[in-house]
Amino acid sequence: MKKIEAIIRKSKFDDVKKALHNVEVNFFSYWDVTGVGNEKEGHVYRGISYSTSEIQRRFLSIVVNDDFVQPTIDAIINSAATDKVGDGKVFVTPVDEAYRIRTGEKGGKSLN
Repeated sequence: MKKIEAIIRKSKFDDVKKALHNVEVNFFSYWDVTGVGNEKEGHVYRGISYSTSEIQRRFLSIVVNDDFVQPTIDAIINSAATDKVGDGKVFVTPVDEAYRIRTGEKGGKSLN
């Protein structure tokens, strides 16, 4: 099992969610986050300068069985990309064990 964490643009969340459902990843957690990125310039809109050093993003946390890792990553990358600075990041870490609280199932069965 692996934990896939992704930080994406909030505007791409619906596209990513749909892409994940298309590869049969139907359960994940997410929350809004603010981070500091590499972009140093601000944007000017109607004469008002806006700082872009603090960026609003959405953070996704997904735990999948090993055979779903690459399809999950591909779904996120392909649906979140805009080819602009600030598209986000994907991180993959191992998960030693998982348990379903209701039934006590453990391992990959607990993810179904």
